[in-house]
Parts: sequence; C-alpha cells; structure tokens
Amino acid sequence: MKLKVPNWRRIIWVLMGVLLFTLWFPAAAPAQTNEQRSLVLVIGAAGEPEYGEQFSHWADLWKAAAVKGGLQTSVIGEDQDQPTNDRVRLLTVLTKEVAKPGGELWLVFLGHGTYDGRSAKFNLRGPDLSAADLAAVLKSCRRPLVVIQCASASGPFINALSGPNRVIVTATRSGYEVNATRFGGYMAQAIADPVADLDKDGQTSLLEAFLLASRDVAQFYKEAGRLATEHPLLDDNGDGLGTPADWFQGVRAVKTAVGGKAVDGVRAHQFHLVRSATEQELSPAARARRDELETQLSVLRARKETLPMDEYYQELEVILVQIARLYQTK
Repeated sequence: MKLKVPNWRRIIWVLMGVLLFTLWFPAAAPAQTNEQRSLVLVIGAAGEPEYGEQFSHWADLWKAAAVKGGLQTSVIGEDQDQPTNDRVRLLTVLTKEVAKPGGELWLVFLGHGTYDGRSAKFNLRGPDLSAADLAAVLKSCRRPLVVIQCASASGPFINALSGPNRVIVTATRSGYEVNATRFGGYMAQAIADPVADLDKDGQTSLLEAFLLASRDVAQFYKEAGRLATEHPLLDDNGDGLGTPADWFQGVRAVKTAVGGKAVDGVRAHQFHLVRSATEQELSPAARARRDELETQLSVLRARKETLPMDEYYQELEVILVQIARLYQTK
C-alpha cells in the first residue's frame, strides 16, 4: 500500500491562516510589557534659514512619532545657550544612553554633512561629529541600535557603525554625494505613516519607512528631470555594505548580493517606532524570540531552491507553528 504524501502547501496555508488570525484577533490583552526605548534627535547646523526651517519641521515629525511610540526623547541642536557646544552635549547624552542596560536606542541626524576623501562628518553648530567619533562612543553599546543619518555625504557612516543588532540607514551611498538631501524629510513623514505599512500588520517598520522614503526621493528627481544626487542605503546584517530600496519587492529583498552574501532587510523590518497593540503586548523576551524565528524563516526561504520540497515545507511548518504559539501565549 502506498503511503499518502501530505499536502504541505495546504498545511502551510492553514498554519499561516492560524498565525494571521492570532495577529489580528489576539487573546485578551495583558498589561503592556514594553521596555523603555530612547530617541536621540540631532539637528545639525542649517547653513541657510531655508534649511533651518526644513530641519525643524522634520524634527517636529519625529518628536510627534516618538510621543506616539512612547520613546524618551533627547534633542540636540535646539538649545540657544552656547549653541557651539552641541558636540559635547551629544557625546554626553550618548554616553548616558549607551550605559543603559536595554531597550532600543534610535539616533536620527537631520542636517548637512561633508567628506574629505577620508573622513565623513555631520555638521553641528560648532565642531562637527565624524563617523569615527560616533563609532567610538557607540562601541560599547549593547542595546538594539538604529542610526538614521539623513545628511549629505553620509554613506561612510555605514562602514563605521555597522555591526550585530544594529540598523544603519544613510541618505547617500557614498561620501561623494555632497548635495543637500531630501531623504530626511521623506523619512520623517514615513516613519509613522500607515501608508508605508506594506505587509498590513497595523504598524510601519523601519524597513517599510525606508522603502517609502527612498521611493519618494527617486520620484522627486524623476519629476524634476534632475540627475539624482542621493541614493539611500540600509544595512542591518553587520556586513557594512548596505542595500538600496530597489533590491526589494514588498518587504523582501529579491536580488542577490555579490558572492552570495546575505542581503539586508530582515532586522530592519523588526523595528517599529510606533508599535501596534499586538506588538506592545509582547514581552521583550517574547519579541526577541519572535525576531529570532523570523530570521530563521528568512534563512530557510533563501535555501528553498536547494532543498527537497517536503523537507522545505516540514522546516517551514516547525517555524510557523512556533511563531503562532508565541503569539497565543504572549
């Protein structure tokens, strides 16, 4: 008698349906278990009044999103008392934030940058901050870290800051893109915008905001009939290379890196400045386990073409069942 081969596709669709039902219709909600998260918002030297107004408006959008997301916010660049001390203020704040035991740390830089062929810097009122300066103060940081560098010539910050459990976003792909950037404005608009929620899970991830902002940047230059002078990059796998938005279809990268290296996007999709109600109910431990399982899922999908079909769907079932159980028992 022949053994009946299980219909893995049907089984997986059922499991995915259970998982989605769990996400959309969670059990009775316990008290929120969010850890304390921090946003350090850095507003650089404007240079011209027009840019000062832009940066101030972008900063207001970030502040509003941080309030909605429940983050403690520190702002550098608005103090009118000894404005040339911004570098000292920033390094002091970062030293205190790095010393905290846990919770996400978000750093956002709005302003201009420079590059002399060796060192990329963010322009502050007073002495500038180099990528090396920032890397040094963040070296001992063990918190989940997001750095969004929206300035011109910001690409080298990826090389300086890339590492495990870090997401680095830059407005440019190199230090030689030195014109004023628009990415910061689009990113500020997208970070809490439901329109950017590609997977429709009720929250906008850092990856989704990056994709929408990058698309808006490209659209601006296209409509203006101008050669694009900024090309945003995202790095979240610690290889220091960065991935552009046009490598993604939805929230998954569809292009392959040189040499078969892992592409970015998985970790960035796990950061949400403003979390959904379901996300807020997860404990830090449960969220970390969910993120680990999602990373395993991404690795498995990348191996799909090299695995026998039954083996692939068996491994997929194991991961999806664990994710579903995690949400049911959060």
